[in-house]
Amino acid sequence: MNLKYILSTVGFILKYFSVILLLPALCAFLLKEYYAALPFFGTALISFLLSLLFAGSKKKLEEFNNINRGETLSVVLVTWILFSLLSALTFLFFGLKPIDALFESVSGVTTTGATIINDFSLYPKTMFFWRSLSQWLGGMGILVLFIAILPQFAIAGRQMFFAESPGASSTDSKLTPRIRQTSAALWSIYFVLTILEVIILKVLGMPLFDAVCNSLSTLAGGGFSPAQESIMQYGQSKFVWVITVFMFLSGMNFALQYKLYVKRNIKSIIKDDEFKLYFFIVLGFSVFIALTLYTHNIYDIYKSISAAFFQVISIITTTGFVSVDYNEWNLRAKILLFMLMFCGASIGSASGGLKLLRIIFIFKYLRRQISKIFHPNGVYPIKINRTIVSEDTVRQMISFVIFYYTIFVITAFLLVFIEQNVVVGVTGSIASLGNVGPGFGQIGPMYSFGNLHTLSKLICILNMLVGRLELIPFLALLHPDFWSYRKIK
Repeated sequence: MNLKYILSTVGFILKYFSVILLLPALCAFLLKEYYAALPFFGTALISFLLSLLFAGSKKKLEEFNNINRGETLSVVLVTWILFSLLSALTFLFFGLKPIDALFESVSGVTTTGATIINDFSLYPKTMFFWRSLSQWLGGMGILVLFIAILPQFAIAGRQMFFAESPGASSTDSKLTPRIRQTSAALWSIYFVLTILEVIILKVLGMPLFDAVCNSLSTLAGGGFSPAQESIMQYGQSKFVWVITVFMFLSGMNFALQYKLYVKRNIKSIIKDDEFKLYFFIVLGFSVFIALTLYTHNIYDIYKSISAAFFQVISIITTTGFVSVDYNEWNLRAKILLFMLMFCGASIGSASGGLKLLRIIFIFKYLRRQISKIFHPNGVYPIKINRTIVSEDTVRQMISFVIFYYTIFVITAFLLVFIEQNVVVGVTGSIASLGNVGPGFGQIGPMYSFGNLHTLSKLICILNMLVGRLELIPFLALLHPDFWSYRKIK
């Protein structure tokens, strides 16, 4: 790999990231929290200085479209790590310990939404705006944003698009003739939906600051709220239903939404295998949980329905918002929520997790293997959306699922061993790896991850990064070619 190309590309990205860091500084001035602007000015300066340190000559910047796949994975990995570290610097200023600052930062940029903060009243509003903004940037992908707005990523942008969003299908990249236009189209849908939610929440009576922060976190599938008790603190069902709808949209493939809103192609959604599964899982689980809550006299019928739909969508989209304390639910309802932590929503959405398309694939693959038992010479192609899945893609998906659950098992075992608590260990592992946010028990919706052992926090940090980048850049670290560098000719 060409180390100078990698550093030049990362330096170029950091220069523009330093501009983004000025947004929370502006927020601090608008909120008259002037002292809260300092960490963002300081971090922006550090980011800019790093960009100068990494940047190569103008010629090298023009040539980084020639970087190969391994170099692209390196750019994505290094960018996300630096993004997390720079964000952590801002939390250090507000008094968080180094590990806690890194945890909160990574939880934000990976849209996990797990927090270590126990008392929100100790911190300025500007910090909570940055938490939500960092989730919004990470939800669609910080590199996808730069691909959309910077013409320099003319060719390398395609590789970076799939390296940062490995779940995206090739169909997603063909929405428009150029990858830059595709990225801009996806970000446009993302941006418009965010603004729309802000407007609706504000009109319904939510304070503007809260409406902005909650909307940023909703469309990102993130779950950070400026309210300590999340959406439950507002105590109004109208907010619950609005956020429920927008969480559902955040879990839909944004490429499908582009076809619906812009191209008026409703058939693309109706015929999509993944969307149909997503819709019926949400409907089925919500109805079943609502009936369970009502028949066990936990809530009345209306609250049972609203709480069930909100929490089912929040978990499957890995948003992590809460409208009620589901730790108080009966065991049957909690088991159903726990199952949803292993799903994730749609490929090409802001959701984390395994993704439903891979679950569809696994069941079709198993059906093919069963058929081969009785007809070993038969040919059974796997089709998704009436398109045959290539054998190369079959191997990639199987490998992904195996590695995903292997990481879950290993980290769950480690967390149980460290914390001496099975519920915390198992749910903490899948909640962090799937970017879900809160788990159950002592890391449930009304608690935080702040009381975990330092080693447990580090494990969760790694899980969050691995889960957001969907393993690929991290698996590349295991190959010796990743560590071999070539000189620029």
